[in-house]
Order: sequence, then structure tokens, then C-alpha cells
Amino acid sequence: MPTTSFAREFTVPADPPACWRVLTDVARLAGWVGILDDVKELSPLESYQAVLMDRLGPFRLRADLDVAVSEVEEPRRIRVRAAGEDRQVSSRIGIDATLQLATGDDGATTVSVAGTYEVVGKVATLGSGMIRQKAAKILDEFTGHAVAALGGR
Repeated sequence: MPTTSFAREFTVPADPPACWRVLTDVARLAGWVGILDDVKELSPLESYQAVLMDRLGPFRLRADLDVAVSEVEEPRRIRVRAAGEDRQVSSRIGIDATLQLATGDDGATTVSVAGTYEVVGKVATLGSGMIRQKAAKILDEFTGHAVAALGGR
């Protein structure tokens, strides 16, 4: 499966520092993404570990992820890279995502999440369509929780 891009954007009434506090609270964020489990903070805003568990077609995926924060511009921008492998189904996953906060004239904050992901190995044989649907569902889940937590609609 080739590298696939993603992007989501939403506006909330909270200011950037308030958004930053919520969107960098890793314990809270872990609860927003149903396929993440056992999230561990190794070093705040630097390094984390998590387990990605999901079912894709006939495959039960369980990948240990190493998550590294590569750029931080508090309270405006953060870039995260995650990579992991499920040896049982011979599949790897990689994610590179950037979250940006921008203040509008009305004081509201626009939150943008964009990046790329790649799934290779046996799981990728299911086809990019199924994987894209699953990724879109995860992004929608995350966005919905973020909007609700930050007072948006």
C-alpha cells in the first residue's frame, strides 16, 4: 500500500493555550482512539509507547508502537511520528502527523491535523480501500472527541 495522506480541520471557541493543554494530554487522547491500548509516556512531549490493536478483515492486528515527538512549538504546532510492527501477521505501520493551532479574528482556534500513514505487509493485501476507510473512521473518532472536549459543534 502506498503512503496515504490525511487531513482534518475544525474550529472551536477555546484559545490556543486551552486547546494545547487538551490536545497534548496523552492519557486523554488515548481514550479518544479506540484502537490504542497500553499508552505509556516515557518523556512528556518527547517519547511514548502504545499498542495498536484492531481487526482488519481476517487479520487481528497487534502492533507495538514507538511514538516520537519530533517538533514542538508550544502552543501552536506539534509533529508526531509513530512506527510499529505486528510480527504475527508480518505487517508494519508508520504514521507522521502534524497538529497545528491558529487563532482567527474572532478569537476562535482552528485546529488542523494532517499527515501520512503507511501500512505494509499482509494486512496491506486487504487493499487500500479498506485501510483508508478504517483510517477515516479513526480520524473522525478523534476529531469528534476533540471538538466535544474543546466546546465546538
